[in-house]
Amino acid sequence: MFGINFSRAARPITSGLTLDRFAFHQWREVSYLHRLLSPLRDWRHGSWLLAWGDGIAWVFVAAMIALAPYVSTTLIGWLLLASAGLWFLLTVSDQAEGWLTPLHIAVVAYWGAMVLATALSPVKGAALSGLIKLTLNVLLFMLTARILRIKELRSGLVLVYLATATIVSAYGLRQWFFGAEALATWVDPESNLSGATRVYSYLKNPNLLAGYLMPAIGFGAMAMFAWQRWLPKLLAAIVTLVSSSCLVLTLSRGGWLGFLAIAFVMMVLLVFWGNSWFSPFWRRWALPLLLVGSAVVVVAAVVVVPQVRERVVSIFAMRGDSSNNFRLNVYAAVFDMIRARPLVGIGPGNEAFNQVYPLYQRTGYTALSAYSIYFETLVEGGIVAGLALLWMLILAFQQGWSQLGRLRETLEEDGYWLMGAIAAMAGLLVQGTFDTVWYRPQISTLWWMLLGIVASFYAEKRKRKLLPSAEMMRRPEREATGEIL
Repeated sequence: MFGINFSRAARPITSGLTLDRFAFHQWREVSYLHRLLSPLRDWRHGSWLLAWGDGIAWVFVAAMIALAPYVSTTLIGWLLLASAGLWFLLTVSDQAEGWLTPLHIAVVAYWGAMVLATALSPVKGAALSGLIKLTLNVLLFMLTARILRIKELRSGLVLVYLATATIVSAYGLRQWFFGAEALATWVDPESNLSGATRVYSYLKNPNLLAGYLMPAIGFGAMAMFAWQRWLPKLLAAIVTLVSSSCLVLTLSRGGWLGFLAIAFVMMVLLVFWGNSWFSPFWRRWALPLLLVGSAVVVVAAVVVVPQVRERVVSIFAMRGDSSNNFRLNVYAAVFDMIRARPLVGIGPGNEAFNQVYPLYQRTGYTALSAYSIYFETLVEGGIVAGLALLWMLILAFQQGWSQLGRLRETLEEDGYWLMGAIAAMAGLLVQGTFDTVWYRPQISTLWWMLLGIVASFYAEKRKRKLLPSAEMMRRPEREATGEIL
C-alpha cells in the first residue's frame, strides 16, 4: 500500500542532474542563434582555410602542450588566446552538430558563478584578471572537446603530451641521480629528510611536477593496451615507469595520494572494461586481488623505504610537521574569508586572493592560495561556485562512465584514452585537496584538456541507438580477423 519504487522515483532527479533527457538536437532546431549564423556557415563551405580548421586548431593546442613546461606563462597565455579565437571562428561557422554536451552546460554554469563573483567582488580589477584567465581555460575546454572528436587528433594530442612528459621526467630523474639545488624550503628542516633531493625538473616546483605527470601515468598505462605492436607497447611501458618514478621522487605527499587514486581508478576501469572476457572466477576476484596486491606493495614501500616512511608519517604529524602547521594556519584564515563572503566569494584568481588574504592571515603565514582547490573555489566564488564545481565534477565522471560503457559494447580502442583521462582527473582532484597547483597554467591546461577529452566522446542518445545493431553486424567479421581477442 505504501510501497514506493525509489529507483524509479530517483530516476527523474538523476536524469535532471546529468541532463540525460535534454534533447540538444531539438534545441538546435528551434534556436534563433542557430539560424542567425547560417550566412557564416555558407561562408565556411567556400573557405579553403576553414576546411582545415580543426587541424589548424590542433596545431596550436599541441604546441601549447609541448611548450608548457619550458616557456613563460605569458607565452602560454598567448597560445590560449589564439586557441580561444580559433574556437570562436570554428564554432560560429559550423553546423552546431554535436559540439554541445551536458558537460558544456555544467562548465558554463561554473564560469557563470565566477562571473557573478567578479561582478560583486570587493576587488573587481583583480577579480577581472582572474576571470579572463579562467575564461581562456574554459574556451580551451570548448576547443578540445570539439576538435578531439576526431580520433586521430585525439590520439595525436595524447602522443604529444606523452613525449613532452617523458622529457620532463627524464630530466627529473637526472636531478635525483646527480643532485639538484632546492629552490625553496620544500622539506621540514627539522625532519630526517632535510637533506633529501626533491626533483622538480623544468617546472621548478616538486608539487607542480607531480601534478603535471599524473596524466602521463594514466595515458602511458592505457597506451600499453591501446597501441597494437610490441615496440609501441614497450615504449608506453617505459613512459609509465619513468613518469611514475619521477612523480615518486618529487616526495610530494599530495602527489603520492594522487598517484594512488590514479592506480585505483585505472584498476576499477580496466576490470570493468575486460569483465566480459573473464572467467566466472576472475569476474568475481580480479578487482579484490588487484586491490589487495596493490595495498601490499604500498605497505611494503612504507615499511622498507625510509624516505617513503618518513613522508607518510609526516602526513599524520599535524602541527608537528612545518608544512602541515603552515597549511593549518592558512586554512584558519581561509575559513574566515569564506565566512565573511559565503555566497559569492571575493572573485576568481590569485590576484584577488593576494589582495584580500592579508586582512585575515595569521601573523607570519603569508600565502598565495588556499592550498586546496575546494577551499579556493569557496573563497573565490562562494557556495554558488562550489555547487557549480560539484555539478561539473559529477557530470564529468558520469559522462565518462556512460561513454565508457558505450565504447565497451563495441570494443573501441579509444576507450583506453577515456579511461586514462578519467584516472588522471581523479588523481589531480585528490592532490588538489591539499594543494592548488590546479591553477598553474602548466596544470590548468592539462585539466581542461582532460575534461575536453571526456566531452569529445559524447554521443547523443538518438545517434547511439543506431550503433549497437551496426556493430553487431560487424562483430563476427572482427572476430574472424582476430580484431577481438
